[in-house]
Formats: sequence, C-alpha cells, structure tokens
Amino acid sequence: MKRVLILFLLSLKVGLYAQQVNPNPWVQAPDPNAKITYTNPIISGFYSDPSVCRVGEDYYLVTSTFEYFPGVPVFHSKDLVNWEQIGHVIHRRDQIPNNLNTFAATIRYNEGIFYMITTNISEGGNFYMTATDPAGPWSDPIWIDMPEIDPDLFFDDDGKAYVTTSTFEMAELNIKTGKVGERKKIWNSTGGRYPEAPHIYKKDGFYYLMAAEGGTEEAHMVTIARSHNIWGPYIDNPANPIAAHARIPGMGKPIQGIGHADMIQAHDDSWWMVIHGYRSIAGYPPHHTLGRETNLVPVEWPKGGWPVVNGNGSVDIEMTSPTLPLKPFNAKPTRVEFKEPELGFEWNYKGVPKAQNFILNAENGTLTLKGSASRIGESKPTYVARRLTDIAFSATTRLNFEHKSDNEEAGLVLENNNSHFDLMIKRKGRKRYLVVRLQFGQTIYESKEVSLGPGSVDLRIESSNGSDFIFSYSQNGSDFKIIETADAKFLSTETVGWFTGVYVGLYATGNGSTSKAEAVYDWFEYKKND
Repeated sequence: MKRVLILFLLSLKVGLYAQQVNPNPWVQAPDPNAKITYTNPIISGFYSDPSVCRVGEDYYLVTSTFEYFPGVPVFHSKDLVNWEQIGHVIHRRDQIPNNLNTFAATIRYNEGIFYMITTNISEGGNFYMTATDPAGPWSDPIWIDMPEIDPDLFFDDDGKAYVTTSTFEMAELNIKTGKVGERKKIWNSTGGRYPEAPHIYKKDGFYYLMAAEGGTEEAHMVTIARSHNIWGPYIDNPANPIAAHARIPGMGKPIQGIGHADMIQAHDDSWWMVIHGYRSIAGYPPHHTLGRETNLVPVEWPKGGWPVVNGNGSVDIEMTSPTLPLKPFNAKPTRVEFKEPELGFEWNYKGVPKAQNFILNAENGTLTLKGSASRIGESKPTYVARRLTDIAFSATTRLNFEHKSDNEEAGLVLENNNSHFDLMIKRKGRKRYLVVRLQFGQTIYESKEVSLGPGSVDLRIESSNGSDFIFSYSQNGSDFKIIETADAKFLSTETVGWFTGVYVGLYATGNGSTSKAEAVYDWFEYKKND
C-alpha cells in the first residue's frame, strides 16, 4: 500500500511538472530554439475572406470590401508571406455605380485570364469580372443567376467551369456568357451554423469541397469533404474541422475567429492556406477593432489523404515553418504628401464618391475636401480613409479650414460601420474651436471645446495598446495637447456590428447643407507605434 501511494505521488508530481512546462496537453510544447520564419497576420487590418491563386511563381490574392470603394483589393507576392497591393478589381465608378456592397470574393486563373467572382448583396447578386492583368483594368460585371453568397469558381481539367455558393448548390457555368446551367445541391455541410465560403480543389482523383462554418466569430471553423465525382456525394473528413480556434489547441491564442480560408499549391509543390482571423484588444470580454485579417499557415496534404493545417488546425502569430525563399517589398513611406496624381491603393471611400468633392493637387501637395450635406453614415459623405492596421498606432494630419458658416466642420476621424469618433474643427459665431465627438448608435458625446488660434491645426489620434484612443492637437507642429481619451471597445465589431474594421481618415460636412468652405489637408501620416 505504501509503495502504491509513493508511485501515485510521483505520478502526480510528474503530471504537475508537465502542466507547468506545457499547460495545454493538446498542444505541442514550443521549441525555444525554433527560428521564427514569418509572422501573422501577413496582411494586417480589415482584409477579410482571403482568396488566392498562382500563375507560375507569382501569387495573387483578393479580399472582401463590403461598402468601400474602390472594391476588392488585389495583392501580389512571390513568397506567400510578403504582399504588395497592385490594384482593385472594382476600380471604376461605372462598374457598379450605386449600392455597392460586396461580400467574399474568389480569384482564379485559367487560360490567360484572371477571374474574380463575388456577391453584391445590395443589388444584383452574384457576378464575375475578368482581366488579363491582375493589376487591371478589370471588365464590367457579368451577372449570373445563382442564389446566395460567397460564390466559388472552379475550372475542371476538361475545360468546364462550375460555380458553387454558400448553400452548396453548384451549377455548370458558361464562362463566356455567364449563363448558368441546372443547379444541384452537392453537400449539406457538417451542421455548423452559417455555412459559407465554398472552394473546390481537385487532387489525387478526388474533388475536395472546403467551407467555413460556425459564423465569423469565436466559433468560426474550416471544414472539408470529398468525392470522386464533382456532383457528389461528398463524404465528410472524419477529422473536421481542419482549422478552428474554438477548440483547446486554439484557446488563448492572440488570433481568434479563424475561418473563411482558401488553399494553394506553391511552385515548390508545398501546400498553404490563407485564412482570416482577428486580434483582440486588451480587456474582457474580448473586442476587436482592426477587423478580420489575412493569415498564412502551412498544410500537409498526403497523397490520397486529407489536408492537415499547421499540425493541429491552429494559427499562430510567430510561425516557425519553412517558407519559400522570402522576397520582401520595399516599405511604404509613413507620410502621404499628396504629391501624386492619385491617392494610394490603401485609401477608400464609403460607397462610390462624388468626384467633385475630392480635389488632389499634386503640384501644391494638398488634398481639398468640399463638405457635402451628408454626414458620415449617410449617403456619399465627403470622407476618405485607410484601414487601421496596427493595435498601437499614430495617425496625424495638418488641416487648414476657415469656416463660412457654423454648420460646417472638418477633421480627422475613426469610423467603423457608421459609428465614428471625430476630432473636428467647428465654429460658433466668430469663435473657431476644436472638439472631440464620439458617436456610436444613437449615443453622442462631445468633449470640452478648445479655442483655436488662426492658421493650420495638426490633428492626431493614437493608441499605445489598442484599448484606448487618444485625441490631441498642436498649432506649432510639435507640442501636442490631449483633449480626450475614448474606450476603443465602443468602435469594436462586437459593439457596432457588421464585418469590417476601423478606418482612420479625413472628412468634411455641411451637416445638412453643402459647405461653402474648403477643408485643405497638407499631409497625412500613419505610423505603427512600438
């Protein structure tokens, strides 16, 4: 009996030690000597629902944009880790002039032509566009009679093309005309809520149908099934889900909500998955402000078998897997001087903008905004912005704005799903002042008014840890004075809803009537804070 007790105590001690060394028995203990080869996300900020294709040794990726214009950004890479934006698919105002709101997209390449297929949920439904150069120009939309969202485009070896949507109905598609054949439901998913994001791959005599389930929050996951016939029946992978953080291996990881993935075979025959997920800011319950970001994980896919994602279906920030030879791009300048004929690809508008309200003067190095009657959250506001791409950041601009009437305002803004935090210049009689306005839903708060002297004003919004936004200003270009601090969770997706992320940008409005004054911005600077 004494011997049994001693053995029990020894086993208990060993077990406690093992938990201290590796407290999660479902996850392999990290190797302290392993070299970090790359970090996730590979594309930071609201770049969700990634889809990828390969042409030779070049890779092209698109993400969703919802109500923002230009729509569906196109990225290029030589190594799947480093990406550079080369354009947009929806880049002309006349492609979808009204009611722009595109969901997830798929990009594919076939016989010299690039195809992007997506859904405009506000009007028209599913469509695809084509280009011979992924940087553009892209064609007008070719609308197809196919219900639901997240269409996938698959080209089979016999030249036939197929389209599949979120209900897993599939139809043959005449890729020249857009005519859709008879629809057939080919799979029922594994039973997770909100099934979406179908993609079909052909490998080793099987057709593999991959999807996302669980909803695009913490229960998000990637599942897969396969068949010898493209029309089915599809048999579920017994190890589903193949990627998920709603299980123990993903518990406590900085990236959560992983799902909506696409896979690609690299030119060295290795397999990879691009998959979105979000990084939460400090505090509990968790909130995220940057939106769903694009990540990269390796895939082991044995012949005749099932794909295994990163060993245990999880996504880490620090990755140690071997990569293709890395070919990084040159870093972009942090300051935009407005001395180019067009704004960079990182800039977006809310909907298709009124061009006359945005004047870029490359000779003078200024961006002039003419405030419309619309406010942010209303139709076609005078508002141009870029995504927040870092939890800790600093955004600063210099604004020259002399009001003509009290209703006019302009400034620097954070915005997510029409809720917004504004650092703005206003006027009351002859008094020009600065104020911070926080608007989320029907709730509006305004800070104390700060009187301004004549001349330009430097406006800054920053965060050191993601949990707060700090609003400050300067009139001498160096001494910034804090006006207000706001809790970042009130602009998080958990608070304001929808599928996007926080943008930071420039705006002007006449608050119900067209502004007579012009808001002139000299420069804009965005930096990641250490």
